[in-house]
Amino acid sequence: MGKTVLIVEDEKAIVEILKFNLQREGYTVLEALDGETGLGLAKDQDPDLILLDVMLPKMNGFDVCRALREAGFAMPILMLTAREEENDKVFGLESGADDYITKPFSMRELLARVKANIRRRSLDTAPPAASASPVLRIQDVTVDPATMAVTKAGKAVDVTQKEYDLLLRLFTEPGKVCTREELLEKVWNYAYFGDTRTVDVAVRRLREKIEDDPGTPKIILTRRGVGYYCAE
Repeated sequence: MGKTVLIVEDEKAIVEILKFNLQREGYTVLEALDGETGLGLAKDQDPDLILLDVMLPKMNGFDVCRALREAGFAMPILMLTAREEENDKVFGLESGADDYITKPFSMRELLARVKANIRRRSLDTAPPAASASPVLRIQDVTVDPATMAVTKAGKAVDVTQKEYDLLLRLFTEPGKVCTREELLEKVWNYAYFGDTRTVDVAVRRLREKIEDDPGTPKIILTRRGVGYYCAE
């Protein structure tokens, strides 16, 4: 079954270029030229991935992303931004985006990220195998690979796709330090020489959800200058 990509971008020329290249790769493409329309399409059609511009009429990309996550939608969201400011990129990730790509971007790189994120979502939503891994537990947090459920003290924790992938990776080998570059490759499913803040923000969001005191984490720990690991 073909995969669907929703483009939410107010520059028609960019939409047409993206649409042409995505359709050539076999994707079905939906498009919206403003944030409100994009949000409505995303909720109605539940696409496999969204390419979401930051600066949009009616409703900006940050608010669209946040609204989708609050409504429980877990599809990968890649933010498109012409901005170079650090705060804007971090804010996009904190709004629930899986990653960002800065304009002008390489079409080859963008298509690679689209493919990687859609492939990851397909793996995550596939029915579990009969030999699915047992429930993983660290302190009062559990990760169930069979149901993709995360709980803390018996209560469900709402996590995005990438947050779940990251937590599963760290829980699978407690005590093992994973570098940011390794996590980009294994969790985001592609290796590129990019900004590792993608990992840092995802870790911070996870800590806010599963740690008793995110400022003094006891579950997801930092090895300064190297990366992250889970307590044993």
